[in-house]
Amino acid sequence: MNTMGINLLRACALALCCALAPVAAQEAFPGKSPIEITVLFPAGSSADVTARALADGMARALGATVLVVDRPGAGGAIGYRYVAAQKPDGHALVWNSNSISTTYHSGQLAFDYRSFDAVARVLVESPLLAVKSDSPWKTLADFIDDAKSRPGKISVGNSGVGSHTHISSVALFRAAGVSVIDVPFAGAQVVPSLIGGHVDAMVQLAALTANRDPNLPDVPTAREQGYDVALDAWRGIAVPKGTPKPVIEALESAIRNTVASREFTSACEKFLVKPAFAPADEFASIIANEDAELAKLMSVIGMKKN
Repeated sequence: MNTMGINLLRACALALCCALAPVAAQEAFPGKSPIEITVLFPAGSSADVTARALADGMARALGATVLVVDRPGAGGAIGYRYVAAQKPDGHALVWNSNSISTTYHSGQLAFDYRSFDAVARVLVESPLLAVKSDSPWKTLADFIDDAKSRPGKISVGNSGVGSHTHISSVALFRAAGVSVIDVPFAGAQVVPSLIGGHVDAMVQLAALTANRDPNLPDVPTAREQGYDVALDAWRGIAVPKGTPKPVIEALESAIRNTVASREFTSACEKFLVKPAFAPADEFASIIANEDAELAKLMSVIGMKKN
């Protein structure tokens, strides 16, 4: 073969290698590098424990190491900033929630949900107005009537200023036409504060939702009791914007398999949360639609800054 023919073969071989390189890189995911899930709450919280159950299942499905790292603070802003700045290769995930919208619209975050690609919704938590068992209030109507007779006297704990539980609380009492004292805590401190009598009630988990929580079937929703409030809280996985679609699909598949497993369901039952898988496209629509609704609500109640 002459020199021209040899050079042509070399050029063709080089072109073929270049064409196959992206495919090979995609097929290599997740490779040897560990996958890291950033949790926006401290160790021991329901968010942390359910994230670890998810990580265990994903590790088995992907044949990879999946780590959970807690990066709490600033209503989730610290964790969101960290993940948004990472390489979009599927190895940096965020255990995101409604907080991506509340943190942005309250001015704690400079970017919104569009800085991430949705991977999958994983579970749903139901915000709940809860009181001690020995309190004088046995129904929501009891609580509202008392609050109306003593405006600004009853204290209600939540997981922090601008948190979903805070927004849910404000929405409920605005709909009911009553004034209470909002008391923000770090998430893990709310229940002990209620039990210890430091606050009169708390908004934490179960019945300010569109439908009754199957874990608490006897607890009526606020809507059933005449107050137009329905704010389901969700958790899911998102990745930095620009993550390749095949990588997102691999992560989505691993999450789907995990959410369907008995191990993950059992972990959710301990914290009264519901497995609620939704694929990437559907999850992206859920986030976008809710972001618009939360922006309106936060604007009405004077909490919207961005």
